Amino acid sequence: MSLIATFWGTLLDILPIAAIIFGFQYLVIRKQVKRLPQVLAGFLMVWVGLSLFLVGLEQALFPMGELMATQLTQREFLPALAEGAQRHWSDYYWVYIFAFTIGASTTIAEPSLIAVSLKAGEISGGTINPLMLRIAVALGMAFGITLGTWRIVMGWPLQWFVCGAYLLVIVQTLRSPRSIIPLAFDSGGVTTSTITVPIIAALGLGLAAEIPGRSPIMDGFGMIALACLFPIITVMGYAQIAEWKITRQYSAKGLTSQQSKLLKKGERDAL
Repeated sequence: MSLIATFWGTLLDILPIAAIIFGFQYLVIRKQVKRLPQVLAGFLMVWVGLSLFLVGLEQALFPMGELMATQLTQREFLPALAEGAQRHWSDYYWVYIFAFTIGASTTIAEPSLIAVSLKAGEISGGTINPLMLRIAVALGMAFGITLGTWRIVMGWPLQWFVCGAYLLVIVQTLRSPRSIIPLAFDSGGVTTSTITVPIIAALGLGLAAEIPGRSPIMDGFGMIALACLFPIITVMGYAQIAEWKITRQYSAKGLTSQQSKLLKKGERDAL
């Protein structure tokens, strides 16, 4: 992908967005844009930044994800086998470790998650800890990606995992504090963004291409779906654990469950 072609393609992608925004501003709202030079400079930065980011994806993140999957499935990283023996799913433990660690680290650094966690902490008045929220989401992402790599190794259908995860999400939704549910569902979406998705996609495709009997089309995709689901589970799980701890503290003080709900309803809902 050449730099000039990337800049031109990104410009064509941004122009409809700018046309809609400025069209509504001047034709529907019929007001001048405040600080127009700064806005135009911002659009220019978006154009340049996105173009360079796309080049970086093509030159670095995608190749690195595929390279890591290829290297981790080479013979020197796998236990030796007797002639004619089949590999066991546990032979790919380095792949699972890499998937877990790269999933957690990229999620912690995800700009969209940082923005959402800071805003959640600000709006909640400090009852939601932005760092703990990011850690909960990162653990969910790491577990989802690890499960996705295990699914590719095993060759099992994606729908089994998705249906099972959604059943768990439904059960948790019915039993979690109401205030945390929308944030949990949003957390699953913001994790699969600019940094995480390229590495996940490249890892899944590279792994499916290297394991005998797996198809990159049939097996390589689907990891992003699991990566979106499991942060929802871990965030609601974090809220449920925090609620259970508060209830236990009230019980130790001799308060009934009904009294604790009346006394600390706002605090419990803000978890």
